Amino acid sequence: MKKMFWLSLLPVALLSAGVQTGAQTGAQTPSPAYDPRITFAPLTLPDPVNVYRSSNGAPGPSYWQNQADYQLHATLDTAAKQIYGNEVITYTNNSPDTLPSLWIHLEQNIYRKDSRAHIIAGGMARRRAAGPHTAPQDNTTDGFVLDSVQIQAGKQTSRAGYLVSDTRMQIRLAHPLNPHGGRLKILIRYHYKIPGEWGGRTTWGMSRQGEIYDIAQWYPRMCVYDDLRGWDTFPYLGSEFYLEYGNFDYYVTVPSNMLVAGSGELMNPRDVLTSTEIARLQQARTSDKTIYIRKPQEVSDPASRPRQGGALTWHFHMDHTRDVTWSASPVFIWDAARINLPAGKTALAESFYPPESVGPDAWDKSTEYVKDTVEHFSRQWYPYPWPAAINVAGFTAGMEYPGIVFDGIADRGSVLFWVTAHEIGHNWFPMLVGSNERRHAFMDEGFNTFIDIDESATYGHGKYGPKRDSEYSAGGEPPDMILKVLDNPDAPTLMALADSYGYKLGHPVSYFKGAYGMVLLREQILGPERFDWAFRKYIRDWAYKHPSPSDFFREMQSEGGEDLGWFWRGWYLNNWKYDVAVDKIEGSTVTLSNRGRLVLPTTVQVTFKDGTSTRVRLPVETWMQKGTYTWTLQNKSPIASVVVDPDHQLPDDDRSNNTMQAP
Repeated sequence: MKKMFWLSLLPVALLSAGVQTGAQTGAQTPSPAYDPRITFAPLTLPDPVNVYRSSNGAPGPSYWQNQADYQLHATLDTAAKQIYGNEVITYTNNSPDTLPSLWIHLEQNIYRKDSRAHIIAGGMARRRAAGPHTAPQDNTTDGFVLDSVQIQAGKQTSRAGYLVSDTRMQIRLAHPLNPHGGRLKILIRYHYKIPGEWGGRTTWGMSRQGEIYDIAQWYPRMCVYDDLRGWDTFPYLGSEFYLEYGNFDYYVTVPSNMLVAGSGELMNPRDVLTSTEIARLQQARTSDKTIYIRKPQEVSDPASRPRQGGALTWHFHMDHTRDVTWSASPVFIWDAARINLPAGKTALAESFYPPESVGPDAWDKSTEYVKDTVEHFSRQWYPYPWPAAINVAGFTAGMEYPGIVFDGIADRGSVLFWVTAHEIGHNWFPMLVGSNERRHAFMDEGFNTFIDIDESATYGHGKYGPKRDSEYSAGGEPPDMILKVLDNPDAPTLMALADSYGYKLGHPVSYFKGAYGMVLLREQILGPERFDWAFRKYIRDWAYKHPSPSDFFREMQSEGGEDLGWFWRGWYLNNWKYDVAVDKIEGSTVTLSNRGRLVLPTTVQVTFKDGTSTRVRLPVETWMQKGTYTWTLQNKSPIASVVVDPDHQLPDDDRSNNTMQAP
């Protein structure tokens, strides 16, 4: 996900309404004359085929990936608003390269006064996190304060030599790490001040009844070393993450009156829950209806906690994940229900929220939304792999992490459903399929928006469908403003770096154009049967791995059975216009022309004066040799009208030339 705030999204019907959809134009100037030699030129994709990445888009026979396993201990100091942490990273170098150094993300450093993000945009990341109408904040922290950094290689532990550069740290190894399975441990003690509500992704704030802490980016995290760039040390400027997969064992120590929601499985319920809560939790594991673990009326009851005073340590475990996150509060209500997964497997849908979020149209429904979303995506695309899926109401509203998402305290109705489905959907993209969010936002937000539109259409027989944007929840702009933004000559291509374009372009480009590209692929180009087969294989092949855009392009065209170079070039690598026009009607002959540079399969309808009609679907090869097409109808009845794209399914840049009445 490329956002720190939530925006509702346009419905598919509006996405394909063709109202000046300029994300594919990139400019207000007239398009160059159509030239099939450019549109259909052979396409060389950005990343080459090799032994690591195959020509069919799947991982190659020698594909490798490094692994980072974590043991984490964190203590929450609610008086000082600090986290004190102790971590052990077990890092395995599966690459064929000897590594003389290691790079680690220090993302709390984005809140430092001297961070790149703060300097280049006056605290860009925090403003983007809180929304476009929030005034710039002067709040800063010292970021991660490193108390000690050590390397353990074999039985030897020694102080590490390291260099901190903005939001990254380079550890320079005294003895390089061997390839093909070399392993060492990194031991780090640290602390940092928790940002307030202005923190965006990691916050603490005061609800009506008490504090809520949403703790993310809370430990130093390994950068990815891959076959594409070596160390990918792209700095943290406000967009999201690219992380290694591994197994996590973590312990969170908080005041005893708090409940903790954490990624993964709670390993020690008998230490941190009452006997009543343990029984209810077990009941929820077998219930399709939502079961309270802690009821609203019990929030103020000391008996709802197993100990009065002091602290409790919550132990969580999660395998095959790239991150873990947690939230803590003394005022959480907690409910849960069983998630039914393919092959008879189950998981747990959970929600944590303060009393002010209670309501039959509000967070009372959250667990139901989580359950339905996970079950739907598991059936349609890939089974949910983790033991729990958790929704938390707090001050980090509209943000996703593996197994847990943070949404708004005041969310309710369709807004709560849409944001829950969207954030939970990120567990597939990019938590399961680990694309590089900082570089390729469409593989995160675009893919996820595509699947969550379908969830909105199916939940409760379409109760909240189609998913629409009556206005930006944070921007107050009506849907036609999105289309105007898409027509902006400054709009980047989908391949642009996520941080290279701002708030007003981020949503329409990454979310809207990224999702609409998938809709076009499924509904107009490949058809559902070919698309679904190819996309499911892409997910299976790249689960817990790191695909690039080139891998996606190759897999979809190889398994989809279509040479799609013309689409990748026009929609993803460029912002080309699609514009097919009716030029003339002469007797039973119709002449059409392609006035844009993008081509798509196109439906043309002819209506005769006797009231009957006929349709033809023009394949993209119609335009492979020239930019005009003459259609001579077998039916010689007098023509009344001709319409291009009569169902408004295509992003036609100029609909005024789509219809012609016969003389």
